[in-house]
Amino acid sequence: MNKQELFENIKRKKSFLCVGLDTDIKKIPDHLLDDPDPIFAFNKAIIDATADLCIAYKPNLAFYESMGVKGWIAFEKTVKYIKENYPDQFIIADAKRGDIGNTSAMYARSFFEELNIDAVTVAPYMGEDSVTPFLTYKSHWVILLALTSNKGSHDFQMTMDEDDERLYEKVLRKSQKWADDNQMMYVVGATQGRAFEDIRKIVPEHFLLVPGIGAQGGSLEEVCKYGMTKTCGLIVNSSRGIIYVDKTENFATASRKAAQEVQAQMAEQLKTIL
Repeated sequence: MNKQELFENIKRKKSFLCVGLDTDIKKIPDHLLDDPDPIFAFNKAIIDATADLCIAYKPNLAFYESMGVKGWIAFEKTVKYIKENYPDQFIIADAKRGDIGNTSAMYARSFFEELNIDAVTVAPYMGEDSVTPFLTYKSHWVILLALTSNKGSHDFQMTMDEDDERLYEKVLRKSQKWADDNQMMYVVGATQGRAFEDIRKIVPEHFLLVPGIGAQGGSLEEVCKYGMTKTCGLIVNSSRGIIYVDKTENFATASRKAAQEVQAQMAEQLKTIL
């Protein structure tokens, strides 16, 4: 899915919502534990309930890897189910990979060749040669970590160098030499508020993957005020605020209601550009 196709989907659905499939076996409804594959059963129900309200799904690999082989099987089944039944969905593997060139090449092969996933999150802090193996796959997206939503982001990402440039700003500027806004996005946490204004001065046209709405306390209105572009330029993720709002047999219905509330807010924000 290229940038224009992504924007067309946003316009059609009046949504830039990404549902994070951070599926924890210890948090899903108890009645699903009798299923042969409870993680996939949970994911399938969430996907079927929300697919018309969102434009992307983002499975976080840690939640699947924590279950070993069973988790990987559930992850692969989830990806296959989305691709076969909801082909308009943008699939992001939230893997935060990044290593020396040979290793990154294997990570890229696993996500882009074996699984044919649209995008993968990559940690850029080992430099260009740890990222470029992912960029050799021209029809796929690399989403670099830039300014994250966690409290500890200030430990390193906000530190200044001798030129009064913050580390995350250096990442944004330097990485634009590796690929353009048709292949690269950036992770910017919703909790960073007005930092979006500074970020847009450096990357005015790139899409941003924005976690931190909902359970983490980020403001959708503030993100849109400072981060939205003429082609939206935002993929806003909500995980816990949608998938864990109910633990009864009605969990999927409750998740749909939560997603509808976010989508309605997004539709209002999109009126400024559509």
